[in-house]
Amino acid sequence: MPVLENSELRDPEVDRPANDLDFDTDVLIIGGGFGGAYSLWKFRQLGLRTKLFEAGNEFGGTWHWNSYPGARVDSEMPYYALSLPEIWKTWNWTQRFPSAIELKEYFKHVDKTLDLSKDSYFNTIATSAKYTGQKWVIKTRDGRTVHCRYLILATGSSYKKNIPAFTGLANYRGKLVHAADWPRDGLDVKGKKVGVIGNGATGVQVVQELGKEDCDLSVFIRNPIHALPMRQRKLSVEEQETSKMAYSFLYEGAQKSRAGFPFKSPTKGFWESTPEEREALMEEGWSRGGFAFNQGTYRDFIFDKEANKVFYDFWARKVRERVTDPKKAQTVAPIPQQAFFATKRPSLEQDYYEIINRSDVKVVDLKASPIREFCESGIVSKEGVHQLDIIVLATGYDAVTGSLLEMGLEDKNGVCLRDKWQSGVRTHLGLMIPEMPNLFMVYGPQAPTSFSNGPPIIEVQVNLICQTVAKCERERVSSIEPSTAATEEWADEVRRIGDRTLYPTVDSWYMGTNIPGKPREMLLYLGGVDVYAEKCRTALESWKGFIVKRQGERALL
Repeated sequence: MPVLENSELRDPEVDRPANDLDFDTDVLIIGGGFGGAYSLWKFRQLGLRTKLFEAGNEFGGTWHWNSYPGARVDSEMPYYALSLPEIWKTWNWTQRFPSAIELKEYFKHVDKTLDLSKDSYFNTIATSAKYTGQKWVIKTRDGRTVHCRYLILATGSSYKKNIPAFTGLANYRGKLVHAADWPRDGLDVKGKKVGVIGNGATGVQVVQELGKEDCDLSVFIRNPIHALPMRQRKLSVEEQETSKMAYSFLYEGAQKSRAGFPFKSPTKGFWESTPEEREALMEEGWSRGGFAFNQGTYRDFIFDKEANKVFYDFWARKVRERVTDPKKAQTVAPIPQQAFFATKRPSLEQDYYEIINRSDVKVVDLKASPIREFCESGIVSKEGVHQLDIIVLATGYDAVTGSLLEMGLEDKNGVCLRDKWQSGVRTHLGLMIPEMPNLFMVYGPQAPTSFSNGPPIIEVQVNLICQTVAKCERERVSSIEPSTAATEEWADEVRRIGDRTLYPTVDSWYMGTNIPGKPREMLLYLGGVDVYAEKCRTALESWKGFIVKRQGERALL
């Protein structure tokens, strides 16, 4: 059998007081990333008894687990951070795009500043959650039973690992490592033959780092990523302290923007501009780095095939200037265009294409030479046997819905969420699920989620949820849940907006197609953070689309 590193719970149990195994609380939050941390702080402001469960041994969410070489965020600072002044006034970053190491330290700062740990239970995994009577009953792997009135799921979009069912995987005798389970004490690759499977954001970052190590690196690519230049740079304390007078405006602008970045759209559309104007604006976005190229220029490429081709040709030209090996260039930036530009999640890179271009790095084109099976010594493809001592699976996650489906969630009728969503996701506003009263989701399906910078959409959603709960408390509402009609209308809107774009033309985790058996559907709301927030506010203020039950009353639509 292959050695799969850290496939179970990755942190040891911690001592807990014997008298707090079971308890009752007003609000229980599951997840300790940005969503969980901000939710805990906000709900405590309402004066509600609030507790939090986190699977890891500290706050951080995906950044607690991410320890693979090169792991870093690809949203720039200060936007990938909480907007609370008490946090940013006492914190400075070292880089425009911080590493996972720095983000771990940031979450320690958030925890200490907001005093979050006193209401948190770490190394705690929920295994079932049922709505019984007027409360949720949550059971955990370590035998805890908790009752709460409001259940907040801040489980994130990138937790449940995706390990493809490769033929013969059990035959491999070397070391098999999923990037999300990178050994905390590192992995010795010196003198080893290492293969990396997966060409998403994680694969790019791992390859960038392993390519600099003393190892024999093979990169297996099926679908080339459309990676954009990061333009990483150091940030000085002086620069940030000078800019902090404007931080409140910057954070507000991010929350009122389309994608969680306060980019201003061009005044002229793609086809209204001359070829020279288009080239100049695209060049400006490319030089700026980050997601300025696809978020701060023309958005026509998401809807228009011809505009998309212009973007792709610009991108491919830039990449091929750096990848001079003709065979490798055709693998990572094929001509003619094989897939619409940026319809799979783009990533940011620093020197990925220089690493790929190195003569001592082998690139295996899996479309020309697909993986047939794993054997004891490595991978068998059409090219033959690739002898490998270590195989890194940068194969991502059961994204967006995976963590929700693993919690043993059941509605008030005893139907599990997996069965409810067997034919497709159903939520109202990406916030609530029918027949699951007083349950709210943060950074989940049918919300802007992965089409937004994380913290801004998380804060928008948590603020809306807290306003809703506060209204329930004022109006003596015992339970609130969405109607079936409202959830169908929202699913239709998510689908309708998605179908206007080019995203459904490809298989991607946006569409759920990276997981066998998962319904093929647009999992995310594409209308923008600003539009989404306004729709949510309007519905929640009027209770439109919700079944509201007040104390002593029957449920009312």
